[in-house]
Amino acid sequence: MTARPPLPPFTRETAAQKVQAAEDAWNSRDPQRVSLAYSPDSVWRNRGTFVTGRAQIVDFLTAKWERERDYALRKDLWAFGGDRIAVRFQYECRDADGQWWRSYGNELWEFDANGLMTRREASINDVRIEERERRIFGARPETERGRSFPVE
Repeated sequence: MTARPPLPPFTRETAAQKVQAAEDAWNSRDPQRVSLAYSPDSVWRNRGTFVTGRAQIVDFLTAKWERERDYALRKDLWAFGGDRIAVRFQYECRDADGQWWRSYGNELWEFDANGLMTRREASINDVRIEERERRIFGARPETERGRSFPVE
């Protein structure tokens, strides 16, 4: 099995690297690319949806990004220990009717010894916003890396 550094046990620095790598992958909106960070039998809870395995992850993300247009995400490290990382995140997207949304959430991640995520649990709340209220535009610029994204 291919290793996906950084590997557990995580330090603050390596946990932050893992979070930034996840943000970068999700902002690509490429389900195949994103799925490679997860173990072949990874288990997810995303809101009220339960997903197991890479094929279901790809299907889930494909449908997600068909619904959530112009998706742009920011993740921040919240806590870490051993083989686990907790993350808070925000993303913005628009639906098929053009309504913009900001979604706030928390994720709990667990990794195997190869650095692949074996478990992901995400709790997410959505807030309707006007286009003029948007704060997240595309991938995080280099100048903002390593900085926490404010909750508003």
